[in-house]
Amino acid sequence: MAGIGFELRRLLRKDTLLGLIRAYAYAGVISSGPWVLSIIGILIIGIFSLGIVIPNAAVTQFQVTVTYLIAVSLTLTGIVQLAFTRFCADRSFEQREDLILPNFGGVTVLVTISAGLLSLPVAMFLFPEQSILFRVLLIACFVVLCNIWIATVFLSGMKQYKAILLLYALGYGITVVAALLLLFLGLEGLLLGFLLGQVTLLAGMLVLIVRGYPAESVVSFAMFSKKYLYPTLMLVGFFYNAGVWADKAMFWFYDGTGSDVIGPLRASLIYDIPVFLSYLSLIPGMAVFLVRMETDFVEYYSNFYDAVREGGSLSYIEDMRNQMVFVIRQGIFQILKIQAISALVIMVAGAQIFNALGISELYLPLLKVQLIATALQVVFLAIINVFCYLDQRRMLVLLTGMFFVLNVIFTGISLYLGPQFFGFGFLLALAVCVLLGLWLVSRKMAELEYSTFMLN
Repeated sequence: MAGIGFELRRLLRKDTLLGLIRAYAYAGVISSGPWVLSIIGILIIGIFSLGIVIPNAAVTQFQVTVTYLIAVSLTLTGIVQLAFTRFCADRSFEQREDLILPNFGGVTVLVTISAGLLSLPVAMFLFPEQSILFRVLLIACFVVLCNIWIATVFLSGMKQYKAILLLYALGYGITVVAALLLLFLGLEGLLLGFLLGQVTLLAGMLVLIVRGYPAESVVSFAMFSKKYLYPTLMLVGFFYNAGVWADKAMFWFYDGTGSDVIGPLRASLIYDIPVFLSYLSLIPGMAVFLVRMETDFVEYYSNFYDAVREGGSLSYIEDMRNQMVFVIRQGIFQILKIQAISALVIMVAGAQIFNALGISELYLPLLKVQLIATALQVVFLAIINVFCYLDQRRMLVLLTGMFFVLNVIFTGISLYLGPQFFGFGFLLALAVCVLLGLWLVSRKMAELEYSTFMLN
């Protein structure tokens, strides 16, 4: 992630209030921009469609359908996202960038076939009451979304952050306009508009990718050979994405909290709205996380390993290690501090938002629990990032696998215990993983010199 790191360091070197504000604003937009634009686009479509689309239930069906498409596509492509990113990084380090584009083609082919084979029977047999057009659009949207996540990761590796943001703005702008123009088709029109926007987004990404890398061939599956494949990273990508969505899916399909929307798809009003509001508080924390990790930490990290490779003094190497530890501690403290401020703002406005949406204020405690969980999720991401830099793949499998399993177990217990415990499953799963992760980071950093010199 050197690209954004260079830009952030340039802004911070100005040592002015404006430079500081620009650095954090830039980090917040880059880290959260794509999904914020996605959410805003879907909400705008819903707001302008109410009262126009007949019946109004079609708007809810559209939003729930898109939510499932995003959740399942992220979980499916999570299996290859990190592994492919590592492949690209290694080939860039080896100056063999001619292998990157063909393997992107290979990953795209594999993802497209897998997404098509998965969505085809679902669309054919689980939506008997929907039109053929709806089923075709469902398959097409799922395949396109899966390819978008792969392309987004690829462009992130290319340091094309501004391009990603502009493409997302363009794609979801077209999504909103096209969906509103096709309202006369009802649910199918909304979904067709969404598909047109996503196709535009994917096409723009593909243009940037093809222009950015030279290649003699179009498709290669070398990444999946034993020499280049990282099964541990495939597990990490799957466990993390599955863990993030596990509690939501359990609330959707639990009889006491979920309700039928369309076909087999269900939603949970009492859980989904607090979760959505809590995730809005994540933006400032993500900005702090990105600034701290991609400026101070990366600088000391690079100095540490440069000194190791070039024969630096032991005292200098130890000093760089100590500086990394200090930055990690300060970064986590700042994340928690800024998340607390964001949480307080949303808590103050929570009652008014719930009243406007017709949700009982009895569920305000659930919002507070989710806000705490969101803060812990940012810390968890910071821990994962540290272990990615240190190439501790087994630690990553342990933490993300535990996150997924504990979220399922604790959420099941909370559903059994009743409404007063809703949300605590996700919170406790993250709390356990964060505490364990902090302990493991502390232990790893304490023995960093030993493991660097003696185990590599």
